[in-house]
Amino acid sequence: MKLTRNVVLVTGGGSGIGRGLAESLHRLDNEVIIAGRRREALEAVAAANPGIQRLHLDQSNPSSIARLAAEVRDRHPGLNVVINNAGIMRTENLLTDDTTAAEAMVAVNLLGPVRLTASLLPTLLTQRDAAIINVTSALAFVPKAVAPTYCATKAALHSYTESLRHQLRDTAVEVIEIIPPLVETEMRRCIENVPHALPLNAFVAETISLLRSKPDADELVVEAARRVRLAARDGSYGAIFNAVNDTAPTTK
Repeated sequence: MKLTRNVVLVTGGGSGIGRGLAESLHRLDNEVIIAGRRREALEAVAAANPGIQRLHLDQSNPSSIARLAAEVRDRHPGLNVVINNAGIMRTENLLTDDTTAAEAMVAVNLLGPVRLTASLLPTLLTQRDAAIINVTSALAFVPKAVAPTYCATKAALHSYTESLRHQLRDTAVEVIEIIPPLVETEMRRCIENVPHALPLNAFVAETISLLRSKPDADELVVEAARRVRLAARDGSYGAIFNAVNDTAPTTK
C-alpha cells in the first residue's frame, strides 16, 4: 500500500488506534475521513486536525452502514483505502445465560466490517491503488478468556480477511491485516489486572513504519504482538495461553 495521496476512511476514528492511524495518515498527505458512533469524539479529532473530515456511523446498524457508504460514494468518489478498525470489547461470564454483550460484539466487530466492506468494494475496485485494512488482535490467536466473544470475533475477522485477500488476488485491491497487541486505549481498560500495555503512540508509530518498510505485506505485526501471533506455529501456545490468562500451567 502506498502511504501518501490516498483517500482513506477510518472507522472508529474518534479514539484509540483509529484516531492514531487517522492522524498519522493525515500528516502523510492523505485525505482522511473518520467515522464512528460518538459525534463529540469525532468533532474533537477534526478540530485538532484541520482537514480531517467526519461522518457518523453506528456499525451495529445495517441502515447506518448503507447510509455512510452512499455518502462516501457521493462525497469522496476517490476513496481507495478503508480501515476497518471500529470495535467493542466486553467481558463475559459464560456461566450465565445472558448473550446480550456477545450479540453486540458480533454485530459491531464482525458483521460491521463485513457489511461495510461489501458496500464499499464496488468503489474500491474502480481505483488503481486500493486497500482494505482490517484491524484484528493478537487475541484472535490466543484468547483472553474473560473476553471470549471479543476474541472470537477477531479470530473470525482474521479468517474473513484471509478469504477476502484470496478472492481479490487478481484485482488491484490489497487486503492487509493489522494485528495489535494489548494497546493502552479506552478498550484496554475493560480488562482488569493487565499491567503491561503498549503505549498507543508507540504502536501507531511502529505500524506506520511497517507500512513504509513492508508495502506489500499481508500482515502487520508489531514486535510486542509477535509471540502471541506465532504461538501455535512455534509450539508455545499452552505457555502463552497461561501467561495471557494469568493461570498456572496445567499438570497431568
